[in-house]
Amino acid sequence: EATLDLAERRRIRSAIRELQRQELERDEEALASKRFRPERGSHRQDDKENWPRSRCLEEEQQMALAALSRQLETITDVEELTKLLRAAGEYEERKLIRAAIRKLRAEEIEGEALSPCLRGGL
Repeated sequence: EATLDLAERRRIRSAIRELQRQELERDEEALASKRFRPERGSHRQDDKENWPRSRCLEEEQQMALAALSRQLETITDVEELTKLLRAAGEYEERKLIRAAIRKLRAEEIEGEALSPCLRGGL
């Protein structure tokens, strides 16, 4: 708007459109590269200074899950496991507890299926 020459205005508008097109292409390329980038790898690369801390937390979580798993093996009551499930906050803990409940229920069903066979054979 500062110039009155129409040819110069056309060149300026054309240059502005070209810059906008290039910016749009860069944005699309950046979006495409983010879309296909593996999430974990990019997160770890961006957050290198937190590696030791996050690795330590992962190890602690694994140890806690292993301890929980050993504890779940000793529990034989579905209701007690259900109480643990309701109190658990972490996804992995809940996953382990649900698996223990399924295992107990399967054992109960298997025991009920074997009982009539044993009674009939005696």
